[in-house]
Amino acid sequence: MTDDFRIRFLIVDDEQSIRKLCMTIGASLGFLCAEAENAEAALAYLENQVPDIVLTDLMLPNMTGVELLRRIKAQFPRTEVAIMTGHGSIESAVQAMKLGAYDYVTKPFRVEELKLALQRTAEKVRLVMENQTLREHVSTEMQLNAMVGSSTKIQDVLRLVARLKDTRTPVLITGESGTGKELVARAIHFRGALASRPFVAVDCGSLVPTLIESELFGYEKGAFTGAIKSNKGLFQAADGGTIFLDEIGELPTEMQAKLLRVLQEKEIRRVGSNERVKIDVRVIAATNRDLEAAFRNGTFRKDLFFRLNVVSVHLPALRERKGDIPALVELFLDRFALDKQLHVSNAALKCLLQYDWPGNVRELENCIERAVTLRNHDVLDVLDLPPAIRGVVVTSSTAEAVRSDEVFDSGSPPASSDLEDIERTTIQRVFEQVHGDKGLAGKMLGISRATLYRKLKRYNLLKSSAASA
Repeated sequence: MTDDFRIRFLIVDDEQSIRKLCMTIGASLGFLCAEAENAEAALAYLENQVPDIVLTDLMLPNMTGVELLRRIKAQFPRTEVAIMTGHGSIESAVQAMKLGAYDYVTKPFRVEELKLALQRTAEKVRLVMENQTLREHVSTEMQLNAMVGSSTKIQDVLRLVARLKDTRTPVLITGESGTGKELVARAIHFRGALASRPFVAVDCGSLVPTLIESELFGYEKGAFTGAIKSNKGLFQAADGGTIFLDEIGELPTEMQAKLLRVLQEKEIRRVGSNERVKIDVRVIAATNRDLEAAFRNGTFRKDLFFRLNVVSVHLPALRERKGDIPALVELFLDRFALDKQLHVSNAALKCLLQYDWPGNVRELENCIERAVTLRNHDVLDVLDLPPAIRGVVVTSSTAEAVRSDEVFDSGSPPASSDLEDIERTTIQRVFEQVHGDKGLAGKMLGISRATLYRKLKRYNLLKSSAASA
């Protein structure tokens, strides 16, 4: 087991013999152990390291264990604190538990007794970590549903994500704003071997130029005005996991050089410190700029570009895969209208298909959320769309754009320009491709099982799909 996955344990007691015994017991449980002889030393330790478990004596010089408990819980609510109390002072221990202590042991204690208490506390820490990971998994999976469609371009992206999820190779994600670059980064992280480790997202474009280095690499106490305590920085926070550098093209040239050194040496140096700290971080970067053109004109370092661009994932603009719009619309209807079975009128869908979507999938999602929020009926029509979209004049190019999309790669395009015929033909062809597998068909079409059955019934395809199955 690596250090990143081990419980970090801090023992606080003014008796050296007690500290040594507790550290020996902690080490036998596989903990990374540290000690502090008083509350002040413990708080100083917490400026640089955040332990998972703190075991503190109730009676400490200058500051009591209860006051230390309050300070720890105020700054680090996820750190679990256990109290040691002497002379059978159960009332004080109970009071400490009311303030947030997870457990207590009474002095003098037996080794097995302390061992069990630490095991219980460690189990709580692991349970909280697993729940957090599960919530992030669920949130990511819900978001990843937006990466739907049967077009060749989006399917290529999904296949590439599946191949990258268990690697530590640097990845550069390119694409216009709103295409889902962070979504892809989260998919690579949370669907792979590093899912239980940190995922730290950094918007390089929003960092204050004078503070970028301290934000990314951390700083020591007193390094500059206002640095009242040490900070480990975003790279160190991502240690053992993934750091996502969004809009990497916005980094100033001098910071590009420092980032390149970090990637090459796999170590960082905090502002105000001469000590170098080793890190193990997978880097995923993203940009909506043309970095090749940027390094040619001297605004982006060529060596950094090649260091980041080991594997490139390009996300297509929504206007390049308009055949996926009906599936995305169904997905967003399911997401924002949980209690209603809404659908979009043909006229509204034609407007959605005609529009060029400069904001890409994010703009489409916002459009559907707005329409669902402001609706007063169960059919979303042209008047429910934003003015910029409903003002588009629908021409025959709409149908042509859909017919030419990769969704119809497997056969000749439908002759009719009617969107219902197009949708029916698409569903029918997907079923033929998956040999009647409804689960796989729903996944390819990007719609829920309920929506799929509704479509099958609407287009009278239930019998044909049952025959195929």
